[in-house]
Amino acid sequence: MASFIDYRYEDFTYKLYVPSRYHKEKSTSLMVMLHGCKQNPDDFARGTKMNEVAERENFLVLYPAMNHLFDPFNPADSNPDGCWNWFLDYNQHRRQGHPMLIDKIIDEVKSNFNIDLNKVYAVGLSAGAAMACILGVTYPDVFSGLGICSGLAYNAADVFIPVDPTAEAAKYIMLQGVSDPFDCGNSAFDEMAGFQKRMPVIVFQGVCDTTVHPINGQQVIIQWIQTNFLVEGGIGKASVVPSGVKADIINERSFTQHIYNDKNCRPLMELWMIDGMGHAWCGGNAQGSFTDPLGPDASEIIWKFFVKQQNV
Repeated sequence: MASFIDYRYEDFTYKLYVPSRYHKEKSTSLMVMLHGCKQNPDDFARGTKMNEVAERENFLVLYPAMNHLFDPFNPADSNPDGCWNWFLDYNQHRRQGHPMLIDKIIDEVKSNFNIDLNKVYAVGLSAGAAMACILGVTYPDVFSGLGICSGLAYNAADVFIPVDPTAEAAKYIMLQGVSDPFDCGNSAFDEMAGFQKRMPVIVFQGVCDTTVHPINGQQVIIQWIQTNFLVEGGIGKASVVPSGVKADIINERSFTQHIYNDKNCRPLMELWMIDGMGHAWCGGNAQGSFTDPLGPDASEIIWKFFVKQQNV
C-alpha cells in the first residue's frame, strides 16, 4: 500500500512518498522535489503529480519543506514566504546551509529505505529549482540528474547576511538574469572541487514568466553546458549551439525543445521553452499552486529524461 508520510529532521520537516510496489529487497530511485515560494510538500505533490508517476514507475519521492516562520536570528534557515534561500552565499557551498541539510535528510531516507545510490535526482520549481541547481554543484557525488523549472544558474546571486536582508540583489537577477552565465559555469566547476562529475540537466521555462525572466532558463543551460564542458576536460568557453531543436504543440501550448550533447555526441541536457506559459509547473494539476495544466507534462518528461540517462 502506498504511503505519503510526514517526518522530521532536526527543525525541518519533510514528506516521503513510498509507492505500493516498493520492496526493501530491491533498490529504487529517489526523486528529491523542492517546492517554490508559498508552497509546501502537499501542495507541490498535488500540483506536479509526481507521486502518480512514482506510483506507476515505482520510485520514492522526497519533499523537504522549507521553514515558513522567519527567524531574524537565523535568517539563512528561514524565510517568511517559505522560499529556499538560494541567493545566500551560506547556502551555496558543500557541508553548510541548505545543501548540507538536504543531504542529511537524504541520508536519513537512505538509512531506512533501499535507495539506488546512482539514481538520486534533484528537481525543483522557482526557488526550489535554484536550490536543485545548487545541490547538483555542491553534491554532484550524490545526484545523477537535475530538473530545473523556472530556476536560476548557480551563484546567480551571492548575498551575505546581513548585508542584503531583503534580497534585493536576488530579485534583480530574477528579472534581469546574470551578467555572464559562463562565469557561473566556471564557479560551479570550482565549487565541485574533488567531486567533479558531468551532470544531466533538463530545464523548463515559461516564455511569459514575469517572476523569473525567461533569460534565466537559457542561462541555467549555458551554466551547465560550461560546467560539463570543463568536467570533460574542455578549456575556455563551451559552444552553446544545440545539437538539435524540436518544435511542437500540446494542448494549445507550443514549445521548443533544445537538445545538447556531451563530447561523445550523446544527449546530456535539454531546454524546454514553453510559449504562453508564466511562472508555473508545466502540465501540472490545477488543484496545486503555480501550475499550468496546458502543454507538456514536466513530471513525465523529467522522469523519462532521467531513465534515458541511466541507459546512456
